[in-house]
Amino acid sequence: MRLALGTVQFGLDYGVANAAGMVSPAEASAILADARAQGIDTLDTAAAYGESESVLGALNLDGWQVVSKLPPEAQGDLSVADWVTGSVNRSLARLRQPTLYGVLLHRPSQLLGVDGDAIYRALQRLKSEGVISKIGVSVYAPEELDRLCQNFDFDLVQAPFSVFDRRLVTSGWMTRLAASGIELHVRSAFLQGLLLMKAEERPLKFLRWAKLWQDWHGWLAESDISATEACIRYVLSHQEVGKVVVGVQSRSQLAEIVAVVSGGGLDVPSHLSSQAEELLNPACWPSLV
Repeated sequence: MRLALGTVQFGLDYGVANAAGMVSPAEASAILADARAQGIDTLDTAAAYGESESVLGALNLDGWQVVSKLPPEAQGDLSVADWVTGSVNRSLARLRQPTLYGVLLHRPSQLLGVDGDAIYRALQRLKSEGVISKIGVSVYAPEELDRLCQNFDFDLVQAPFSVFDRRLVTSGWMTRLAASGIELHVRSAFLQGLLLMKAEERPLKFLRWAKLWQDWHGWLAESDISATEACIRYVLSHQEVGKVVVGVQSRSQLAEIVAVVSGGGLDVPSHLSSQAEELLNPACWPSLV
């Protein structure tokens, strides 16, 4: 199964389309059980995802591949090595796991700063000790990889990719990562739910892209396909994608996503995409008016 379960909703009230709030521990347990039954074997979490790691640690994670991320804040008075090791150990303790499948830099720019080499060496040491299997970065845009991959060797990269956000393809980085043997996990397949919302439900600040939304809804209607199916099938049609990280608020949402995975590849017209950073990067959304 090429889906991975994103768990930010297990620890935070997250997502522009999230009206239900943070997932309850009971629902989280049920979602994990359903995901396991469907052959999903990878969880994505982070130290910065509120209580997510602790919620997961209270559940049975035997057999799961867990990817977490270093905290985005600086290490304070600790040495770089101690900060990295301590951060990973705290994640392991919260998750109640002896090892992690992957550890990513939540803020990859840290690697390009004065402490970058020391951070990388500390992660490499943990990898050599068998504490983590893969080292990588979580980026907001593919161009971040231009400098990062010149200076460091990664095993795993997580990046946004969706019908609207095709920068991984147009930049050439999807092909380059595959050629380098770097595992690719993509997120934001639904653009935090914006792609799934009805026109009348979408926040008014996104109306500056009214023509794009109109074309999107028109194409879905003409193609007689749901937004969920179109988003998932388009992303999975790219064989370079190892895992698609999807976050859900309920078992029913997970079931809806799993149901369309087997639909095969999907060609979506190229005009149904954007290069606008203000739309593609959720960090820009609070400043939209």
